[in-house]
Amino acid sequence: MPRPKRLLALAVAAPLLLAACSADDGGTGGTGGGSGGDLHVAVVTHGSAGDAFWDVVQNGAKAAGKDLGITVDYQSDGDPQRQAQLIDAAVNQEVDGIVVSMANPDALQDSVEAAVAAGIPVVTINSGGERSAEFGAIGHVGQDETIAGQGAGRQLARAGAENVLCVVHEAGNIGLEQRCSGASKGLGSEVNTLQVDVNDLQAAQSTITSQLQSDPGIDAVLTLNSAVAAVAVAAAEDAGSQAQIATFDLNEAVITGIQDGTITFAVDQQQYEQGYLPIVMLELYAENLNTVGGGQPVLTGPGIVDADNVDEIADLASAGTR
Repeated sequence: MPRPKRLLALAVAAPLLLAACSADDGGTGGTGGGSGGDLHVAVVTHGSAGDAFWDVVQNGAKAAGKDLGITVDYQSDGDPQRQAQLIDAAVNQEVDGIVVSMANPDALQDSVEAAVAAGIPVVTINSGGERSAEFGAIGHVGQDETIAGQGAGRQLARAGAENVLCVVHEAGNIGLEQRCSGASKGLGSEVNTLQVDVNDLQAAQSTITSQLQSDPGIDAVLTLNSAVAAVAVAAAEDAGSQAQIATFDLNEAVITGIQDGTITFAVDQQQYEQGYLPIVMLELYAENLNTVGGGQPVLTGPGIVDADNVDEIADLASAGTR
């Protein structure tokens, strides 16, 4: 990409950085950047295959690569050990930068620190922001999960919820635990947690149904994943429960649910930015040793999507950017 065009792309991206301060199949890679870009960046996430959330993250990374003339290879694996191996492989390929989500920081620590020791700048995204600087990353992009959880709890309290079930869909994901803990603080009372597996949504629906049947006092279900939100709606219907459903993250089903009233609201962390902004940050670092955030995370959320703004969001989601 000619230099003037690249500078123009950076100028366009800069306001996104300021605003932020306020998937291929699992295990497979895809080149999202322009051919022959000056930089080669590896994006390694913990997203599961077919997860709509991570598809939008990938869209953001690809778009940034195209805008800036950077080759972007996106890979994902929900198993932390295999994710660490993908990071190791990127280090062996001597990429110019790595973007990594850290749902399980302890499992990735050695690999991330090895990348930093090899002189490869790392930006963490989505999860593990509290360990990012410790591991040597130059920045973190995402939402503070505790703050986001508090926002969800306050929103549920305003909706009249008192007995909330918080559904955790990935065992060992520290960010999900922080969301439930934050929801308790925002609600003003302890939420109950329920473990399901996002890779088996039919079983997740059955588990939620059973919990609602065994505790008819549950008046709200907070899911932490858009795919789980859809089965929670079905589970409430199966159980004959009047519990309202709220969720983290968006997909088409969640947007439709908010529009038809079966879902009260969604907490939106604007994951497109979590794919796009780290590529910009690595470009700025490579060209000018710029860093962003001053040691603090660049926040992309939380935002609340409800009946008041869902129609506007729906138009953007259809383009794969929300």
